[in-house]
Amino acid sequence: LDVLEPLRLQHPLPLAVRRGESIVGTPALDSSIGAFRRLGARVVAVEPQPAPMQALRLLYGRDQAVALEPMAIGATAGLVELYVNLDNPTVSSCSKKLVQAAATAPGWSGERWDKSISVPMTTLDQLSARHGTPAFIKIDVEGFEAEALAGLSRPVPALSFEFTTIQREIGEAALRRCVELGFSDFNAALGESQQFVHADWLKADQMARWIAALPFEANSGDVYAKFSAAESV
Repeated sequence: LDVLEPLRLQHPLPLAVRRGESIVGTPALDSSIGAFRRLGARVVAVEPQPAPMQALRLLYGRDQAVALEPMAIGATAGLVELYVNLDNPTVSSCSKKLVQAAATAPGWSGERWDKSISVPMTTLDQLSARHGTPAFIKIDVEGFEAEALAGLSRPVPALSFEFTTIQREIGEAALRRCVELGFSDFNAALGESQQFVHADWLKADQMARWIAALPFEANSGDVYAKFSAAESV
């Protein structure tokens, strides 16, 4: 089953995910899980926050094609501090630097990180060892993207990572890590548009320049990276 076109409006995937292939999503947004499951994909849903994970267990706990992992993703396994935004859990973060940057950033003034909790952390390599190599990895970890990618030692067919204009350096570091892993082609979607910005795939240096030139008001987006085995030889 070629699911690229049906999924494009929700996730501009740079590859055809086939029925039965696995997707790793972090954090485990319900909309993402539902979209991938409707297409027959297996989903590894990673969510470190207790309350959202409890909701996911109620929704997907009996779905044998959804593996729920109640933890964060980083460079190494262990424990990590998670800064929790109770009013807006989607911006809870393991990055203290993001919390500090957001404190004085226009557009983030209403965000409050109420507390921090210690949560278990795993790596993308360990998830792959437990669940198999995924066809696609979605990384949206609020300023912790470079650390998450540091825990991946080999490329997958495709992945995406979030970037913000208040921390462009994090997006640039994640992009460099993708190049180190062998990813060669990149595209992007701004905000929640889920539409590719570029008609053609870019090389890493072109993507880096595009991120650097974005107006501050762009706020955030996702970079999509795809791996070409032929180019890695």
